[in-house]
Amino acid sequence: MLSEKLKEALNNQMNNEFAAAHEYMAMAAYCESRSYDGFANFYIQQAKEERFHGTKLYDYLNDRGVHAIFKEIPAPATDYNSILDTFKAGLAQEKEVTKSFYNISDIATDEKEYATLSFIRWFLDEQVEEEATFERHIDYIERIKDDANALFIYERELGKRDFNEA
Repeated sequence: MLSEKLKEALNNQMNNEFAAAHEYMAMAAYCESRSYDGFANFYIQQAKEERFHGTKLYDYLNDRGVHAIFKEIPAPATDYNSILDTFKAGLAQEKEVTKSFYNISDIATDEKEYATLSFIRWFLDEQVEEEATFERHIDYIERIKDDANALFIYERELGKRDFNEA
């Protein structure tokens, strides 16, 4: 049986994942409003991935007999200074998610909640990938600087991204 502290941490993280999806959709809207359809697609796919993560947490809570509690999602930022800013905001968000999963892992370790530790391992591995992805995109966009042709080609590549749950 999960402790109240662990239930709360898992519920909070479930909500964080759905809030992240909301934020990524706002980033997509920013990109689309500036005719950056490829970057918008990147964020739409990112939002799908975050909803998938939130649903994994929802399912785990239900599998453990815990009532999943949904909370209000704060309004995301709707304007950025640049495409680069969206990626920097995405990286900051992913770093916060990583901290949250570390916290859940710490609680589960302290409570010897081995099933939760096993479940959380997937998310910890996923966060390494998430942070690396955003760091790589930031590096590329900073390298491109004001080269409109390079940005166009890079954007077109990101427009091909398609999230697959498998």
